[in-house]
Amino acid sequence: MRRIAQFYKVSFEEFRKAFADLDQTQVERMYDAIVLPKRATSGSAGYDFFTPFAFTLKPNETIKIPTGIRAEMEVDWVLKLYPRSGLGFKYRLQLNNTVGIIDADYFHSDNEGHIFAKITNDSNTGEELHLDAGDGFMQGIFVEYGITHDDVVSEIRNGGFGSTSKK
Repeated sequence: MRRIAQFYKVSFEEFRKAFADLDQTQVERMYDAIVLPKRATSGSAGYDFFTPFAFTLKPNETIKIPTGIRAEMEVDWVLKLYPRSGLGFKYRLQLNNTVGIIDADYFHSDNEGHIFAKITNDSNTGEELHLDAGDGFMQGIFVEYGITHDDVVSEIRNGGFGSTSKK
C-alpha cells in the first residue's frame, strides 16, 4: 500500500478561532483530546474522524464541526469526506456539501488547512442523533486523480469553502 499523506492537529490558536464563545480552559480540554483520524481495521479504506465535543442533533438540525485536523498529502491526491456509513444508514446523516473535498494545497491555506464538517440529521423517523466527544462521525478516503492534457492553472489557494471560485 502506498503511503501518501499524514494527518496533523491544527495549532491551538487556529482551533481556538472556531470557539470564540467558550472560555480558554474548555477549548484547551477539547484540543488536548483531539484524536487524529485512523482506520478501524487493516482492511478499512476510510479514516474515521472524531468529534471534539458532544452534541445532539434532532431531525433536520445542522451543526458545523471544527475537527482540529489538517491533512498533508502528495500532489495529485485528494481526501474525500463522507458520513460514517452506520450513521448515514440509521439517521440519514449527511454532509451538507454531500462529499467533502480536501485538496492537497488546502494544507497551506491561512487557516492551516483546518477541516470543518457541516452535517445534518436528515432522519425521517424522528430519531435524535447523540454523539459524545471522541465519537466517529465521518470518514475520509484518499483518492488519486488526474487532469486533462491541456490543463494550465497557475492560481494559488488561500482558504476553503468555495475560495477557489471567489474572484
